This record gives sequence, structure tokens and C-alpha cells, in this order.
Amino acid sequence: MPKNFAIIGCAGYVAPRHLKAIKDTGNILVAAVDPHDSVGVLDQYFDNVSYFNEFERFDRHIEKLRHKGEDSRVHYVSICSPNYLHDAHIRFALRVGANAICEKPVVIKPWNIDALMDLEEESEQRVFTVLQLRHHKSIIELREKLKNNPPKDKTDIELTYITPRGPWYHYSWKGRIEQSGGLATNIGIHFFDLLIWLFGNVESKEVHVSTSTKIAGYLELEKARVRWYLSVDKNDLPRHAREQGKVSYRSLTMDGEEIEFSGGFTDLHTVVYHEALAGRGYGLMDARPSVEVVHAIREARPIGRNPNSHPFLK
Repeated sequence: MPKNFAIIGCAGYVAPRHLKAIKDTGNILVAAVDPHDSVGVLDQYFDNVSYFNEFERFDRHIEKLRHKGEDSRVHYVSICSPNYLHDAHIRFALRVGANAICEKPVVIKPWNIDALMDLEEESEQRVFTVLQLRHHKSIIELREKLKNNPPKDKTDIELTYITPRGPWYHYSWKGRIEQSGGLATNIGIHFFDLLIWLFGNVESKEVHVSTSTKIAGYLELEKARVRWYLSVDKNDLPRHAREQGKVSYRSLTMDGEEIEFSGGFTDLHTVVYHEALAGRGYGLMDARPSVEVVHAIREARPIGRNPNSHPFLK
């Protein structure tokens, strides 16, 4: 039987992936909320969604549905709101008796995970987080290869992600570190989660450069040494990428060999939803290591360039 969904943050960039996943898994979107009313995208997927631009009215509506009984209540809340609101919106979902499917980062501050785990237990609901790269076919194959044929020495990794943003970025919540968690959190957390998932826990970390447009450093993992560079500055795009007309650049190399996962992203959110609906999705404990590392990066004092630095800094 189809499940009823509500979505928080339906006017944002990532919301269409969640709307598609809800539809592709055969479920129903019954309610949506966003303070910005540019939400015509809803009609591409569902034709009878109760929309609210005030959270208080949305809250009242969800409670009303809950009191109508099992067929009417909301079973899952999809959370696509700004990062700093995730904790509060997960709490809302659990309070109304729904499971939460939350975009990354599931929270900004690691200690919030402990409180949410207590609420999970009290409410008997689950919190699932979107770690979609763990479902990528090429990445799964790589993980199996590393498990079956572990390298004798630590693997040398270079992570480079340049995704230019205009001035709007720095005026929005994404440019405010207390709301987004900063660059490492906002554009890097899924890569850090991926690397920890593939190569083990963090043993040490360094931050070499940290500005409003770029951040770079070094991670020592159980089975890898990682030089990483994240930027929203268009001037950081490599020349060959600009000559090819690319508007962003992503590279992940392992001992000098490129790990190719540029394709196959189209339906990863749908896979996340399938797994969550089956009770197998990734939860709070799975998200903890990457939340902890980006928090440590945010709090770290940059030490400048050194032999561990990413080539873009040299």
C-alpha cells in the first residue's frame, strides 16, 4: 500500500530529486511547505498537494491528518531545508509519528546525533540520511575490490571539486557558516563520507587553506592518505576544463588513477528511497563519521601549505 509523504523545502535545488523518488517508489505526496512560493515543480509529479508557506500551518495540517487515522497520516517526511534546520525538522517528523528522510548533512553539529538517536528510540521511528554515492554502481564495485584485494600500503588519494557559484551564494544561507556549516560541509560532506566508507576512519587531519570560496587540507585514513581541495571560485577551474566548456570540475584519483563515477547519478535518490522504505537505508550512525570530520575541519586553524598539500596549492 502506498505511503503518504510530506516534504519540507520543496522550492529548493534538490527537492525535484526527492519528488521524483517519492513518485518512482509508488508513494503519494500529500503536503509540502516552503517559505518561497515558487513551487510549480510540484505539478510535474503530483496534482493534489496541500502547500503551505508558513510552517505553523503546515504543522497543524500534519497533526490533523495524524488524527484522521492510518490511511491519512503522514508516514515519511522528506527534509530538503537549509542545513541548520535539519535537526529541528527531523524532530518535527519524529514528533508527528513519521520517519524522516533527510538530505545531507543530517545535522551540522555531531552531538545533535546523540539526541536524535534518543528521540528515534522514544518515537519508534527511523531517521534516514541521503548518502547516495554509497549506492553508485562504480563505487560499490570499487569497495568490493578493495575488500577482496586490499592494498599492502595506504592508498594515495586526491580529491578535487570545483563547483563555481556566483555572488548570490555568499548572500544566501549557504554562504553563512553558522547556517550551512561552511564549504567542507555544504559541498564536501558526501565525498568525505565516501572516502571514510571506502578507506576507514580518520586517524589525523590538517586544514591548509580556508577562505569563503575555497578550503583544502589533508586526511589520514586507516587505509588512505587524502589530499583534498574544494572550491566555489570559477578561477580555480583547470584550463583544460574551461577549454572543454565545462562549468564544474570533479576528480577523484587513487594512486594516480582516476575513479570514474561521473555518470549514473540520475536515479540514486530513488535507490535511497527504496532502501529506506525497506528499512535498510543509511541512518544516523552511518552519517556520524562524516559529520564529525567536517565539524573538525570547520573548527581547525589553517596551517598553510606543506608537503601534504593538494597540488592546486603548490
